Amino acid sequence: MTSVGREPLRPGVEIAPGYEILGHLSRGRRLDVYDAWSRARGCRCIVKAIRPERAGEERARDLLLREGRLLERLSHPHLVRGYETMLEPAPLIVMETLAGQTLAHMIEVDRSELSPEDVAQLGIQLGSAIRYLHNEGYLHLDLKPSNVVAEAGRARVIDLSLARPPGPAPPGVGTWCYLAPEQAAGGELGPAADVWGIGVVLYEAATGEHAFRDPDLLESETWSEPDEVEDEPASWVSDDGDGGPYPQLSERAQRVGDLRELPPGLAELIDSCLAPDPARRPAVEELLAGLERTGGIPVGERRWDRGEVATPEDPGVEIRVL
Repeated sequence: MTSVGREPLRPGVEIAPGYEILGHLSRGRRLDVYDAWSRARGCRCIVKAIRPERAGEERARDLLLREGRLLERLSHPHLVRGYETMLEPAPLIVMETLAGQTLAHMIEVDRSELSPEDVAQLGIQLGSAIRYLHNEGYLHLDLKPSNVVAEAGRARVIDLSLARPPGPAPPGVGTWCYLAPEQAAGGELGPAADVWGIGVVLYEAATGEHAFRDPDLLESETWSEPDEVEDEPASWVSDDGDGGPYPQLSERAQRVGDLRELPPGLAELIDSCLAPDPARRPAVEELLAGLERTGGIPVGERRWDRGEVATPEDPGVEIRVL
């Protein structure tokens, strides 16, 4: 998507007391993301702020503050940490800087190939974070490789801008090629939507291919952030402004085993996450137990397969190649 409007803040500008802009990282429809220096902490941090030309928009402010306050509540080793949420002098949220690469960069640029064991361990880490988020009363709804950062052998889920409690939602809340069918169609959303999200991430990590993508639309594919999740959903749009199709509503993903040789149990588990019917996908706990069984984790080190519940303080298993 081409963004127009006022320029982002320049390096050296103090965006809020104690926070100096070091550089501009990215721009969305309503937000700018900056690399910043925190004088109080003596370290770099990430600042999400409303684009200057939209600073007076109440909806943009409310969505940003909602994400910031949620991040401040959460504490999990596989979720990005939120440091601070500010309303004055301008709404913004401050988060920790993650020094690793996104999984998307590793797949598309570095062409990294995870071993079957590492695919399973990646799934365990994502599942642990998502289970915790669900227990806090929220769905993520935007799991994708670009929202997973691999840092020091650990996967971290970022960007909770679409997180919301389970319940009804309009069509298209999320990112086009990663939407669960129920997200694409609109309606009741529950934990199974995030199980689908884990599945599409593992599918791409294992095969290097998108589970759903129309080759005729690759060059024009964009994603539009929602101004207000409740009544203005994100959608896929083409260059001429027409909404695009959702192939996941009419077809199943190609089987993982057709694209890469994996242990049968692991391939089948990933495929099960992409079942069109939410009721036929595994629960998060079932997925975690299955990943432990297929990921080569010794029985004595398993936490899910033997029925025990891991706590957020459990450091989990490191992904060796990330």
